[in-house]
Amino acid sequence: MNTLYQRFNTRVVHVGPVPLGGDYPVRVQSMTSTNTLDTKATVEQAIRMINAGCEYVRITAPGIKEAENLQEIKKELRLRGYETPLIADVHFNPKIAEIAATIVEKVRINPGNYLPSQNIDVTRHVSRVTPDASRVTENDLLELISARLSPLLKICKDHGTAIRIGVNHGSLSERIMDQHGDTPGGMVQSALEFARVCESHSFQNLVFSMKASNTKVMIAANRLLVERMKEEGMNYPLHLGVTEAGAGEDGRIKSAIGIGSLLADGIGDTIRVSLTEDPEFEIPVAYNILQAAGARITKTEFISCPSCGRTQFDIQSALEKIRVRTSHLVGLKIAVMGCIVNGPGEMADAHYGYVGAGKGKINLYKKQQLVKKNIDETFAVETLIGLIRENGDWVDIP
Repeated sequence: MNTLYQRFNTRVVHVGPVPLGGDYPVRVQSMTSTNTLDTKATVEQAIRMINAGCEYVRITAPGIKEAENLQEIKKELRLRGYETPLIADVHFNPKIAEIAATIVEKVRINPGNYLPSQNIDVTRHVSRVTPDASRVTENDLLELISARLSPLLKICKDHGTAIRIGVNHGSLSERIMDQHGDTPGGMVQSALEFARVCESHSFQNLVFSMKASNTKVMIAANRLLVERMKEEGMNYPLHLGVTEAGAGEDGRIKSAIGIGSLLADGIGDTIRVSLTEDPEFEIPVAYNILQAAGARITKTEFISCPSCGRTQFDIQSALEKIRVRTSHLVGLKIAVMGCIVNGPGEMADAHYGYVGAGKGKINLYKKQQLVKKNIDETFAVETLIGLIRENGDWVDIP
């Protein structure tokens, strides 16, 4: 692990056999795009996601029938030998979440849907009201949230099911909008008041998410949430994602900016890259973001310069040859640099360096120490492999 990367120390939340938070790796998840009532299609897509490296499979449950069919999906996956935890994505009816929580390992709920209207008749649900019944206090509203949420919390306690309090920038409740607007502060307020209700029921198997399609809002909301949690003595894990990021290069860059900025801050315990593509294509992007942020190392890292007029060997060809030979050495950093002017200094944290030394000549480094000079580029890649072997960093391809 990169020592520069200091992660916000969150509590461990158990999501089936794959724990989240604490010192566990930042988990990668994605979401099926099939009809949840189509068991076969959903299972097959979930398997493609899992085989790509997905550690949690999220499935939408927009209605009662879809929630009930999660049982069939889970049964089929388990029969095929897949133990990956399932997450139900619930937006509207609290009853759906209660059904799903008896089946899957985690349920995502949206606070904005548990108290959708400022004009709801709170007096029917709370034990006390102000003398002016038209005015509702904050405690009254929290009591209503508690009444609506308590059945789900009991079910989750009984079944060991985790909950993600998923706040979306575009779906804040009417009350939060009136008080805070669609701001990072409003998003954080919405999440924290739900967390307080959960804690009042002694339920802490919680994960937060602050999502927005605007990367600035998403980043600000997560940073503010961490600040507020520290003030209140909370340390719940965070799920990161940029909603509606798009497709292709645009979606990847937008996700990398939003998710990567927070990971660099040490914020984030699970991530989902939301692309307008089949979900299995999200997984490699997620791992690339984690690697680039130093949050989770899953492959060899190659450091290479763009080259310039000082480069006197075929750097592109050399990089590709080295990549082919060493891409299985997970955790190793190998630098391929065009010349000795900037190369040795700019590859400071690499384990090995392959640096141009003149026309067709290569110098090899072990960290910042020059160990082999003026090697003909024809033999330089093999010499680099030999150097890696000599230092005990080589492993054979499985």
